[in-house]
Amino acid sequence: MDCSLVRTLVRRYCAGEENWVDSRTIYVGHREPPPGTEAYIPQRYPDNRIVSSKYTFWNFIPKNLFEQFRRIANFYFLIIFLVQLIIDTPTSPVTSGLPLFFVITVTAIKQGYEDWLRHKADSAMNQCPVHFIQHGKLVRKQSRKLRVGDIVMVKENETFPCDLIFLSSNRGDGTCHVTTASLDGESSHKTHYAVQDTKGFHTEEDIDGLHATIECEQPQPDLYRFVGRINVYSDLNDPVVRPLGSENLLLRGAKLKNTEKIFGVAIYTGMETKMALNYQSKSQKRSAVEKSMNVFLIVYLCILISKALINTVLKYVWQSEPFRDEPWYNQKTESERQRNLFLRAFTDFLAFMVLFNYIIPVSMYVTVEMQKFLGSYFITWDEDMFDEETGEGPVVNTSDLNEELGQVEYVFTDKTGTLTENNMEFKECCIEGHVYVPHVVCNGQVLPNASGIDMIDSSPGVSSREREELFFRALCLCHTVQVKDDEDSVDSPQKSPDSGKSCVYISSSPDEVALVEGVQRLGFTYLRLKDNYMEILNRDNDVERFELLEILSFDSVRRRMSVIVKSATGEIYLFCKGADSSIFPRVIEGKVDQIRSRVERNAAEGLRTLCVAYKRLTQEEYGGVCQLLQAAKVALQDREKKLAEAYEQIEKDLILLGATAVEDRLQEKAADTIEALQKAGIKVWVLTGDKMETAAATCYACRLFRRDTQLLELTTKKIEEQSLHDVLLELSKTVLHYSGSLTRDNFSGFSTDMQDYGLIIDGAALSLIMKPREDGSSSNYRELFLDICRSCSAVLCCRMAPLQKAQIVKLIKFSKEHPITLAIGDGANDVSMILEAHVGIGVIGKEGRQAARNSDYAVPKFKHLKKMLLVHGHFYYVRISELVQYFFYKRHRQERAAPLAGVHLLDVPGSLRCSGILLRCLLRV
Repeated sequence: MDCSLVRTLVRRYCAGEENWVDSRTIYVGHREPPPGTEAYIPQRYPDNRIVSSKYTFWNFIPKNLFEQFRRIANFYFLIIFLVQLIIDTPTSPVTSGLPLFFVITVTAIKQGYEDWLRHKADSAMNQCPVHFIQHGKLVRKQSRKLRVGDIVMVKENETFPCDLIFLSSNRGDGTCHVTTASLDGESSHKTHYAVQDTKGFHTEEDIDGLHATIECEQPQPDLYRFVGRINVYSDLNDPVVRPLGSENLLLRGAKLKNTEKIFGVAIYTGMETKMALNYQSKSQKRSAVEKSMNVFLIVYLCILISKALINTVLKYVWQSEPFRDEPWYNQKTESERQRNLFLRAFTDFLAFMVLFNYIIPVSMYVTVEMQKFLGSYFITWDEDMFDEETGEGPVVNTSDLNEELGQVEYVFTDKTGTLTENNMEFKECCIEGHVYVPHVVCNGQVLPNASGIDMIDSSPGVSSREREELFFRALCLCHTVQVKDDEDSVDSPQKSPDSGKSCVYISSSPDEVALVEGVQRLGFTYLRLKDNYMEILNRDNDVERFELLEILSFDSVRRRMSVIVKSATGEIYLFCKGADSSIFPRVIEGKVDQIRSRVERNAAEGLRTLCVAYKRLTQEEYGGVCQLLQAAKVALQDREKKLAEAYEQIEKDLILLGATAVEDRLQEKAADTIEALQKAGIKVWVLTGDKMETAAATCYACRLFRRDTQLLELTTKKIEEQSLHDVLLELSKTVLHYSGSLTRDNFSGFSTDMQDYGLIIDGAALSLIMKPREDGSSSNYRELFLDICRSCSAVLCCRMAPLQKAQIVKLIKFSKEHPITLAIGDGANDVSMILEAHVGIGVIGKEGRQAARNSDYAVPKFKHLKKMLLVHGHFYYVRISELVQYFFYKRHRQERAAPLAGVHLLDVPGSLRCSGILLRCLLRV
């Protein structure tokens, strides 16, 4: 009996749903906890076998046939074939059965071969060797035999066999570096941290002696979220409780880098791993042409039924005279005369259905599928869409939507990494109102002939020198950047740039690398994190050590991150950096007005800005912070909410130090591409999470907005001054009186005699528009918003969350015009809108390949969208349209010959037998 199931049910239904915690308890190394702690109740978990295949040897034929006959056309031809077998018909069953058998067989072979490849890949993955600890020794076994609770050892460049809690590594600081390219496509190194109480266990014997239990949430697919805690038992003392988060979790599919070996305990195995839970099949997208074909099929089916009914009625009208019912050459038998009238009429109706069956073109579906499959190679063979810099070419993930590319009416595009290069370059920093412009540093490379520190405005006085150095220290300490080791170790501090050796930084965020590289050119170099101490090199070439006490991680809601460090003199600092909208409200001191004006100026120029602030903490204040964070970290329920509340209390009463500006360059020919799409009558919308000023500057640079474009704002600031209803009415009065004279040519915004409008909306305003009103309806606001958007040549949506991007696409997709939509992006945050749009295109960029993997098509650069839509899409649509029209025209010509045959076929079934040969000859004509 499964005790864990009984215990779960008892806890859930007896203790009450509100007290039930959906969690699991894992015994590390399958070792029971010390006596007197808790009852040891073994739980059953799946093995580590991965199954990505769709069929098995036993269910392939029935399951595949069921899926194929769900298509209307296949099911129809199956019914016709069965009718031909059952009743006496003028055509042989082979005429319907053979084409159907060919289509079903070819499709089954294709799907069977693809599934065999998946079986082969699963077998190779499940049988790969894994090292795990058993009785203090290293044992090797197949991956599929791993169980939850096993302690696993993974070596450098090996892939993690299951989801592991990181226990220890060969590094003294208990860290390791991993890459998650196979999970989210990000090739940058990520740092993970071992449990504080187990990071000193470096041998198999030490790990085997560990007594611990892990309580964590049940498996869920979010790669970036994990909640749990570990109880480490000793012989005498109470267990030590430590929180576990995503920084302690090593995911299956990730690869170990720059670390010799690590030990971890398996918590999720097999199909419960996060990688397996993300094997979600995408919803099947169908093109407009395919939908039209289905409509035509239904129309022709109705015509077929009508013709069969009419001919059946005419047959019995003709046979109402006795001499016509039984002519001398076709006398009925006694059994035929005694047959039920309704049964004879139904049989005759089916015979006429078979007779006129040629109206429905079975060969069209085969030909269309072949044309789509072979036509998709025109994109992959296009040398103009190959990027020499990255060595990447276009990728076609589905061939079902080729013709849809030529009908796109709306393009929704991300900004960072799609319109821009996502290649961050540190431009300047503003400290106490003074602007500093360092060497231009980009990806670790310094532009030639650049030297010294260039200061704009007046130099700071002696009193500002302390704030200046504090700002530089904040940039050196408030980040998650790692230093790439030379030969896997750092034996001595890195030299300063002036001494000929600079540090190589790695991070999952290019912004952070750009900031650390930029401040390096201003005299402060971040060296390394060793034994929980961060080392920096100041302008005097002296090494400063700060103990890293706490990290308040960045999240998209707070839009900031903080670190708490302790200097060598014992002073405790909280350094915080983040977006201006999240920093300024928490500042109580500093030159806010000067820094705000500089931030707004940089944002207007299209630069990405961050603000930096700090505050000093006393020992008592730090003690309260520790208690607050510890209580939130060990919670299993609502941990994220409790951490957010704790961060809100800690990150307040800050002193503003300054701001930074980083440039993200526009991609090559991005402006030309957008201009060409607009001239073709395609509406282009930009959906981004950046602030309004930065996004608007980028839109001007890529010519989405022109200099004479009148910008209309639908933002939170505007709604605070007026109600949403009043703002929408005001905007509609401004633009809608022009809409009556707009044509498709000037709808793109290139009209010279009419005012050109552009709309800017932020995420908060969109939430209000989408939010149901008090009367339970939000349709009025949505329709008014859509009317305004239709009258604008371009729309910019800023401060957008990933789900809001999908909401925008869905809103346009299901509007009354039902336009064809296309979404293009390069990051994981763009996947939702890519899946929502009719056509999704992923850019193979620096934010990873998750967007490319979830898309229908992938291109190396945004500029390739121009040829994909305006050339390939156009020709795809022309080819498929002519092909479908030709098939229906051919059937129509054949149908005109049917009345000639019908004259001799009124006596059914006798006359059908006599004139079957004549009918076949006519149909061939």
